[in-house]
Amino acid sequence: MTAALSMTKPTSPFHAGEQKIQSLAGVRDRIELRGRAVIRNYMPEQHRAFFAALPFLVVGLADQNGHPWATTLSGPPGFMKSAEASLLSIEAWLDPGEPLYSCIRDGAPIGGLGIELSTRRRNRINGRIENCTINEGFSIRVQQSYGNCPKYIQARNEQPSLRSKPASKSRMASHLDDSEVSFIAGADTFFIASRSAQLDQAESSQGLDVSHRGGLPGFVRVVSRTELCFPDFSGNLLFNTLGNLAADARAGLLFIDFQSGRMLHIIGRASISWDIPETVQSAGVERLISLDIQCVVNRDHAFSHSFDFVSYSPHLGAAGQDSKIPQ
Repeated sequence: MTAALSMTKPTSPFHAGEQKIQSLAGVRDRIELRGRAVIRNYMPEQHRAFFAALPFLVVGLADQNGHPWATTLSGPPGFMKSAEASLLSIEAWLDPGEPLYSCIRDGAPIGGLGIELSTRRRNRINGRIENCTINEGFSIRVQQSYGNCPKYIQARNEQPSLRSKPASKSRMASHLDDSEVSFIAGADTFFIASRSAQLDQAESSQGLDVSHRGGLPGFVRVVSRTELCFPDFSGNLLFNTLGNLAADARAGLLFIDFQSGRMLHIIGRASISWDIPETVQSAGVERLISLDIQCVVNRDHAFSHSFDFVSYSPHLGAAGQDSKIPQ
């Protein structure tokens, strides 16, 4: 008996929001082919070893209202393990002072970013949470796994011992205060969590994502105490973050002071502008993103690792100064 040929169209690794942004950027067809080649539903062996060697993981999680936040999980190297290619086990939990402390649960979507600052290497993982043991750990069932280029990552070397971590002091507000404005104005790195339109769908292209953004200090402009603006540089053209924002405008930003351990969480609604000043286009800026702030959570001494700055990304170069958003 001859089996019938399947006429089913291969499932795209990208959801509608990502496809929309790819089309607007004029790269839809070629990035679809690339996505099928590089986005996997399992971790290659080198990625499994990479995660196991890291001291922290940046994660994107949704709160009870479905709003994405970015935060970190930490531990000694080996706190993440992979016994099988589609499963990453994590022996860590969020601190009680975390906005998302109660949001880790079986079945919940999660985005993860493993980043090695000293080598500028990073890998992404998206999936679903399972095997939760409260205050001890959980696993991520992989739905998407792929590497990212090292563009715009500032090199930093970790100090050999953990920084002392006194009780974290926390401030929650609907706007930035003076110290938070100064912190953002001097930042060269932040992380952004975003979500697809539907989190309750089990498809691999529906879920949470968390990504890195880097630039020279001043690349994030504080427009007001309730609005930020930052550039979107030329990148890998997958448009995971922008595609999510096109589908659901909610976003969560995380700024980390890698010396003091301060963590500043900001959530709000984002909008994408394709009409940008010619003065910043030459620096590789392709779009501008504005964030209307809804909530700010400032946590002192929350990040237990300490990193010394080494150098800015060579992809920024001297022209990177031009990427600062004009007043």
